Amino acid sequence: MTLTTYSLYLAAVAVLVLSPGPTMLMCMTTSLHSGRSGGVASAAGSISAVMGVMTLSALGLGALLAASELAFTVVKVIGALYLIWLGIKTFFGNADAIEIGKSAAPVGQRLRSHYARGFLVGSSNPKALLFFTAFFPQFLNPGEPLLAQYGILALTFVAFEFTVLTTCAFGVSAIAPALRSARPMRWINRITGGLFATMGGLLLLSRRHA
Repeated sequence: MTLTTYSLYLAAVAVLVLSPGPTMLMCMTTSLHSGRSGGVASAAGSISAVMGVMTLSALGLGALLAASELAFTVVKVIGALYLIWLGIKTFFGNADAIEIGKSAAPVGQRLRSHYARGFLVGSSNPKALLFFTAFFPQFLNPGEPLLAQYGILALTFVAFEFTVLTTCAFGVSAIAPALRSARPMRWINRITGGLFATMGGLLLLSRRHA
């Protein structure tokens, strides 16, 4: 892998990670309701989902999604419906039900729940899946050891994505105490719920470009 190839990959990852989307919104919302540990857990779930896609792509199995209209449609519909459901749930969420210090569930159980939700959101966008199935393999040189190349590219993505998402989580958790009264939380739930539902609707209407 040349320095030029790696630089192009780094630029592509930066655009993908820094573009606002469901994953970033999920991380920030979770951090607001459940603290930075919840936000970090949801970020880890999302990154795990994308790492799975990257691994399949490196093994050549991701070509099915990139080439199959049916596979794309199935992933799109499932992801869109999940985002819409999440939006409705958030929109009508109880503004007084802040999880920090009020939930009887064990900490480990709450973190696993946030991780699972992050994993589902990270798996819900076929545009991101297509990026890693159709675009990611172009950075792998078949004439060089694939494992080493995959390791470098995967670690780069994880470091970039985790840094951005945890920065969002820590930033939101820092201002969360000022927002946790019922009225601000009610409007935050409505806005974030509306954004989730809108993203789901746009995803449902999206088409795969040949």
